[in-house]
Amino acid sequence: MHRPGECVMGPLESIQANTRQSDPAQKDPTSRAPRKRTTRQRKLELAILLVLIVALALSATPWPSAMLIRSVFERGAQATIDEMTPYVPPAPLQTEMGVLYKPGSTFDVFSPSGTTAPLPTVVWIHGGAWISGAQRDVNPYLQIIAAEGYTTIGMSYPIAPEATYPTAVRDINEALAYIKAHAAELNVDTSRIVLAGDSAGAQLASQMTTLTVNPEYANLMGIEPALQKSDLAATILHCGVYDLRAMADLSGIVAWGFKTSLWAYTGTKDWSATYAGATMSTIDFVTDEFPPTFISGGNGDGLTWLQSVPYSNRLKDSGVPVTELFWPATHEPELPHEYQFHLNFAEAREARDKTFDFLSVHAPRR
Repeated sequence: MHRPGECVMGPLESIQANTRQSDPAQKDPTSRAPRKRTTRQRKLELAILLVLIVALALSATPWPSAMLIRSVFERGAQATIDEMTPYVPPAPLQTEMGVLYKPGSTFDVFSPSGTTAPLPTVVWIHGGAWISGAQRDVNPYLQIIAAEGYTTIGMSYPIAPEATYPTAVRDINEALAYIKAHAAELNVDTSRIVLAGDSAGAQLASQMTTLTVNPEYANLMGIEPALQKSDLAATILHCGVYDLRAMADLSGIVAWGFKTSLWAYTGTKDWSATYAGATMSTIDFVTDEFPPTFISGGNGDGLTWLQSVPYSNRLKDSGVPVTELFWPATHEPELPHEYQFHLNFAEAREARDKTFDFLSVHAPRR
């Protein structure tokens, strides 16, 4: 239907009209054709694509992030060595560097010059978040202890992501077996061995101690311990990790670093809920068989409150003799992670001297 007077198009006219409306040539001459993408737009799109590729790679493997963390740690380690070196006493020491305990793995040995008899021995496991570090990082500190009349040994172990858990535990156990087998030539008294470590090395030292004194734990690990309980005089732990479930609750850049390191070390993002997370959490395997322990951490180190203090409390609750060195949260200066190696701090020198006192009681020189 149409109204009177209304112009009505026939079928042909209607088709022609529709064709004119859809013909680009008939469009409004003021309309513009779509613009080509500018160089800036293409660069932005490429940058976004690269970010997505990097994000995908980082979510698929811990290697890139682990290598970044390692490079940062290595620079810091050299600075710490330089800070400790002036505190090494001038007393002459006899040293054996790079003792090969298995292909690719070595340790360094220090003892007072002229030593021919076995001495109480501190075996120190270096830190580095399980993905960096070497025995050289702690050599000045071991020279300081050796000058007090001890044999000290700083060992290497396979680090991640090149090697994953529990490779380091097995290697350290092999090193301890080698030390026992060659005790006479290394000036080691096998009845007065002290296992020590800092940061990730403290976690490993606590693990090796647990392996030695807790048969049920050794069974879970599937490792025959190289040391006997009677070999182990004491343990020294600085700034360590002992409860991986608590690590899963961290946030911020420190959390990212530790979680990346643990992913690289355990081989899985879900480390807190796996065999690795369970057996690395030595807080769950403490017994009254644990040897006397010196434990410390700086008040400015989040691991002190999250790890060291709870672990110290668990040891004490189990009846283990504990010598602890902590400071109030408000203490100034704020003491960082691995504060004990920063000997320019009076508190670090206090920790050193209290370590000497602890050793004189629990691993006395004869």
